Amino acid sequence: ALVFDFSAAFVETYEGGMLRARLEERGTMLMKKPGRWRFEYLEPEPKLFVSDGDRWYLYLPEDQQGVTGRLPDEREATTSYLFLAGAGDLVSDFTAAFDTVPDPPLNSYVLRLTPTRTEHDFEFLILVIDARTLTIRRLISHDLQGGILTYFLSNLEENLGLSDTPFTFEFPSGTDVNDDPSRSDTLR
Repeated sequence: ALVFDFSAAFVETYEGGMLRARLEERGTMLMKKPGRWRFEYLEPEPKLFVSDGDRWYLYLPEDQQGVTGRLPDEREATTSYLFLAGAGDLVSDFTAAFDTVPDPPLNSYVLRLTPTRTEHDFEFLILVIDARTLTIRRLISHDLQGGILTYFLSNLEENLGLSDTPFTFEFPSGTDVNDDPSRSDTLR
């Protein structure tokens, strides 16, 4: 069945690359095709990362800081967020091959997706897919600096009929906002 939207809990880790430590964050996500997402980070500190399909918004409530920018055109980038949100074309944007990961979940497939054109933010993606339901259990993005960004997904619910409301965002008054449309490279 086609998936138009979904919700999930996530654990996001990043290691390697320019960082000397492993970062881990937790929260919940909503995705809706095309190109809408809402990541609510709960730990270790709250933050909100939202896309309305046209612009993205990053809000750090404890610092009263915000950043916003235009989403990259599908021809410009296929970031891991855009991939999850159903933008782009899996068949024409990637070549797929079976792969392996450490500690794979039982009854899962592992696919390596290599972009058919050079991407500015990742070298390849790895999907860990549940063999019974074909849902994504993990998304692993290998960046060009040797860093590895991994999403571990749980409590996945699909086709909820989500409205666009969770994907609209305005910064609260008093927020220091950096509106820099060239900052699409901050999307991981």
